[in-house]
Amino acid sequence: MQVECRFFGPFREDVGERSVEIETGAATYGDLLAELENRYPSLGGRLIADGSLVGEVAVTRNRKNIRHLEGPETPLRDGDVVRLTPSVYGGCVTTDPRR
Repeated sequence: MQVECRFFGPFREDVGERSVEIETGAATYGDLLAELENRYPSLGGRLIADGSLVGEVAVTRNRKNIRHLEGPETPLRDGDVVRLTPSVYGGCVTTDPRR
């Protein structure tokens, strides 16, 4: 089956592309994430570990977070658009000295 993977933030830099279409035999999102880590070594250990999503990484199937579906066991379907967004932590920057 063919799926489109869209990468955001540092993941985009790791892959070197904004979006890639790949032919895969993966049955689930967990399988696909493991395949992506193998295909792009700089993603290694940043998407999936021990069958679970790493940290707060957001992975969506057609804009629906897989955490709200079946997690890594969510079935992968031909034509899915997969978005991968890393955890982002931080605060705000202000010039107000009272803050």
